[in-house]
Amino acid sequence: MTRIRRIVQHNRHTLLKTLSYYAIHIGVAAIVAYAVTGNLIASLTLSLLEPTVQAFAFFFHEKAWQRWGHKNSQPAGQAG
Repeated sequence: MTRIRRIVQHNRHTLLKTLSYYAIHIGVAAIVAYAVTGNLIASLTLSLLEPTVQAFAFFFHEKAWQRWGHKNSQPAGQAG
């Protein structure tokens, strides 16, 4: 459990950013899904499923960009 707490504390900014993105994404997805299907149940299901997968993808995408940026900011000839 302490390992999870450390991970959460270390990634607090990225996790908060991910959660705000998730909330906005659900709203947009629900509106689009309802406009396309005209079915409330289908639109709610789609609007929860797809953004949940996207939130995980976004978190790891953000971490990859942070790692890439860290590697590119090091002086030439030094490994990270």
